[in-house]
Amino acid sequence: MQPDPPPLCRAPEEAFVRDHTRLRAVPYLPELRLHQADDPYGLWEYSEDTGLPFWAFAWTGGLALARHVLDSPELVRGRTVLDVAAGSGVVAVAAALAGAAEVTASEVDSYAVAAINANAEANGVSVTAVRRDLLDSRPSGHDVVLAGDVFYDKAMSRRVEPFLREAAGAGALVLVGDPGRRYLPRGAFTALARYDVPVSRTLEGSRRRRTTVWQVPAR
Repeated sequence: MQPDPPPLCRAPEEAFVRDHTRLRAVPYLPELRLHQADDPYGLWEYSEDTGLPFWAFAWTGGLALARHVLDSPELVRGRTVLDVAAGSGVVAVAAALAGAAEVTASEVDSYAVAAINANAEANGVSVTAVRRDLLDSRPSGHDVVLAGDVFYDKAMSRRVEPFLREAAGAGALVLVGDPGRRYLPRGAFTALARYDVPVSRTLEGSRRRRTTVWQVPAR
């Protein structure tokens, strides 16, 4: 693995990510290391102009989905994978470690893209991070579409559900990791596995969350 470039050679977003996080092990995913913030809300207050730093943590739905992919690598091995609203890229990195032929991680935030690139590098895998809002476009023909913790608010849910359904209808395997967020479509998806995921009390208000991996049906 190549050493980190000197700070002056880094983009501002990448420098910010590296300066305000620590590379460390991920709870529930000992195979991975991620650049993570020590204090989520402290970083948010410090970086108000960048928005909520969702890229600085591994959220619960993503942890469960990444665990599922690593435990069942045949789901992605040799296939093209898209991680939608990828955040830190934890699911994308897991897919790459599990043997996916090609992994793309999409995000709308430039700091998230920088975090995904840094996390892929830290784990020695190749992930193409793109800054693009895909939800108003047609799915791009990936074999597998993964989405961790995307049903956290009404506006996002109204946009992401049709995208995931269209991808499934086009023949993709579409998997969602969700810990019971309020806007998850109830009774609409098929439960594949459940995990008791250790989480940050600061973020989730508890030490563990029961989290389900769902398959979006092709209909």
